[in-house]
Amino acid sequence: MKLIERHRERIAKVGGNDDEVYEWAQLIEKGCVRSLEECMQLFGVIHKIVSDEDAIALTAADVVREFADDGVIYLELRSTPRANPKTGMTKRSYVEALLRGVDHGIVQTSYRIHVRLLLSIDRSLPASDALETVQLALEYTSPATPHYARVVGVDLSGNPYAGNLEQIVPVLRLAKQSGLKLAAHLAEIPSRSDDDRLILSVAPDRVGHATHLLSTEDSLAFVLEHRIPVELCLTSNVKCQTVPTYPDHHLGFWLQRRHPISLCTDDKGVFGTSLSEEYCLAGQHFALSRETLASLAASSAEQIFAEDDLKVALRRSWARYGIGSGWPNPE
Repeated sequence: MKLIERHRERIAKVGGNDDEVYEWAQLIEKGCVRSLEECMQLFGVIHKIVSDEDAIALTAADVVREFADDGVIYLELRSTPRANPKTGMTKRSYVEALLRGVDHGIVQTSYRIHVRLLLSIDRSLPASDALETVQLALEYTSPATPHYARVVGVDLSGNPYAGNLEQIVPVLRLAKQSGLKLAAHLAEIPSRSDDDRLILSVAPDRVGHATHLLSTEDSLAFVLEHRIPVELCLTSNVKCQTVPTYPDHHLGFWLQRRHPISLCTDDKGVFGTSLSEEYCLAGQHFALSRETLASLAASSAEQIFAEDDLKVALRRSWARYGIGSGWPNPE
């Protein structure tokens, strides 16, 4: 809520107010989002609040600290580079502020957490915007970067009802050919099977949400055959009503098939959750033991976009507790 107060103070200085931000702030504080459409509106409100480099850096540092305090030792953050002519922020200065904030958060946690970044492509924007994001990502992938964190890939996300994927897919293909990893939101809404096929034609390294993938036979078969890891966000899907209840979540489908998956928070602030909470919910609603949940966490480390040396280090961390990185045994 620090950023909301900062925004309100800045608006008050020029004699204005922003009731819309205040009303949405109450929903954020309660973790209440009532539909996918409202969720998309909420992200627009957040962009109004996080509108300059200082706000970007402050947010990034806070998020890193919160995940570290939750016991997370490896984190992939996603953020969409944005320009704001009113504050003078450019997409490049946005990325620099993001990296600066992540660095600060890592230092504040006494280096307890490793962080890598994905620059997000908003599917509702033109292909030229997507290309600019890919070009920025390529500039910040070097291991020689002066930052503790670095960019390892791009993410396709944004409003699933919007955008022209036919124009964006060539940019995604260029990203892959240039060595960037690709995560893509897939099958978030029904009746968009053509979009799903377009995304899968690029062979993403991971797909996210996939709440309606089970109803598209050919796309589901492709994901299963190629063992494309699926990022699952239980709380986000239930609160956005793309899944009716936790027991109805398609986590059970993937568990039964021993398919590579990872539990994620989506936006932890918006949905009022934490990674620990997501694991608790999975255990509660799918009768998973602590041992199975631990193995699930360890196996997700095989799906990260970080360098091989870091993967080895994470395997060793799990091995100290007697947990391997293979798929958990069935309950």
